[in-house]
Amino acid sequence: MVGATGTGKTGLSLDLAEALARRGRSAEIVNADAMQLYRGMDIGTAKLPETERRGIRHHLFDVLEVTEDAAVAWYQDAARTAVAQIHARGADAILVGGSGLYVSSVLFDFRFPPRDAQVRSRLEAQLDAEGPGALFARLRELDAATAEKIDPRNGRRIVRALEVLELGERTHGAALPPQPLRWQEATTIVGVGLPRDQLVPRLDRRVEDMWREGLIDEVRHLRERGLERGVTARRAIGYAQALAQLRDEMTEAEAIAETQALTRRYARRQVSWFKRYDGVHWTEAGQDAATLADSWA
Repeated sequence: MVGATGTGKTGLSLDLAEALARRGRSAEIVNADAMQLYRGMDIGTAKLPETERRGIRHHLFDVLEVTEDAAVAWYQDAARTAVAQIHARGADAILVGGSGLYVSSVLFDFRFPPRDAQVRSRLEAQLDAEGPGALFARLRELDAATAEKIDPRNGRRIVRALEVLELGERTHGAALPPQPLRWQEATTIVGVGLPRDQLVPRLDRRVEDMWREGLIDEVRHLRERGLERGVTARRAIGYAQALAQLRDEMTEAEAIAETQALTRRYARRQVSWFKRYDGVHWTEAGQDAATLADSWA
């Protein structure tokens, strides 16, 4: 179950699991949101509390510390292992999330280029010192085709592309292969969407709610646990802005406004990513889950 942030994937996945259970088919949910992997990153990721999971078994939530790197190659193995274990229990696995590369790593026959911690550390330090612009310019010189597929502001993906190139790979690619093969053919992909004129105000309100619900206190606590040392977690949308507010580099209004703008931009990229998938059954939030369950029960 894929789609942009704020479209209602979580609620629909729970409804679907319950609808399948009524048909005698148990189902379990596997997280495919990169930031919901982190312990303590709850408000800013809209993570569903355990008390609201309706007794449905959930996997790959709260499995990393904020100081750890959420590498997609690691996630691919962890998610596929979870899915295989769910199937071994005779249940359906519902993969839910909007992190495009993470979802794709499970759905399709992805093989990842090599990694080198020392090269990555050096490039991360350059990113912190110089900003993404300088590194993106370097990537564009070395691999223009990959640069065209990467957001110039996405420092993490720029670093990964440069790392791969330094390790001798001809190109990084940074996208789905032209004709990706499914990891498991018996997979139904449900896309959850909303018209943009409904989604944008919904996302803006969601960001405002994050601050009202205590995001700053959450980030202050995570800061004590090493958030600022984390490569991935500290750059998450909302968390980076909250950290800037705590450092008095932004006012609250500025932090909220920047988070809203980045969230809207991220939602656009998510929609573009998932629209490239073949055979997606698109629906809107509020869809009757029983109808979805009937379509493949």
